[in-house]
Amino acid sequence: MSLADLKPIPRDQLDFRWPQTFENPVQERRHRQESLVIAFRLFGKFGFEEGTAGHITARDPEHTDHFWVNPYGMSFKHIRISDLVLVNDRGEVVDGRYHVNEAAFAIHSQIHRARPEVVAAAHSHSLYGKALSALGEQLEPLTQDVCAFYEDHALYDDYNGVVTDLEEGKRIAEALGSHKAVILRNHGLLTVGRSVEAAAWWFITMERSCQAQLLAKAAGDVVHIDHETATAARKQIGNDDMAWINFQPLRDQMVRTELDMFD
Repeated sequence: MSLADLKPIPRDQLDFRWPQTFENPVQERRHRQESLVIAFRLFGKFGFEEGTAGHITARDPEHTDHFWVNPYGMSFKHIRISDLVLVNDRGEVVDGRYHVNEAAFAIHSQIHRARPEVVAAAHSHSLYGKALSALGEQLEPLTQDVCAFYEDHALYDDYNGVVTDLEEGKRIAEALGSHKAVILRNHGLLTVGRSVEAAAWWFITMERSCQAQLLAKAAGDVVHIDHETATAARKQIGNDDMAWINFQPLRDQMVRTELDMFD
């Protein structure tokens, strides 16, 4: 058979991954835990660690005022499912054997409380996020990728030291508002999503967008994407389903190479 004889395959017969649905909370919990560990390993791979700083949380699908989080003081590169910690709404560990970063609870508990639709939140002291936050600036519509955040991220224009106070966590949640991300001045980035995959992808691409903006503006005068085009691009690439899809190639890489993740 020659190529000229081939007929197009109907689109509905082609494989395509889409966010899953689950029959029960046990299955959904396991999926969120797997995605959480993959996100941690990716953050470690991409150099988003700064000592004990940084955390990603995933709301428990059954006990929705509880969330899973990384153990305090463990490298992102080493976290396994068996290392994850479940924290209740008072910051008490109810499942797991490790302590929890105090700042993780102060920040994430208030975000999960203010945004019941949010499944996951990610925060770390990544290099370019820190650099842009030190300027007290937001992301500008300079590239297609950053348009996902166009008019959908905020700036918390304050810094009061390490976040250990619930009131500070509330202020961060208020600054985030209904957006997918917030830049914490002199601190770093924080992203949220309706899935672990979305929250993690938003952080990864936001960090890269910070890098692109810093490089472009250091090189010379930049050319902005106009409002109408940036808005249209955000509608195309700025939803959590697209974030989930963009996360899948990274997930596949980690599943093939990080064989101990799910222990």
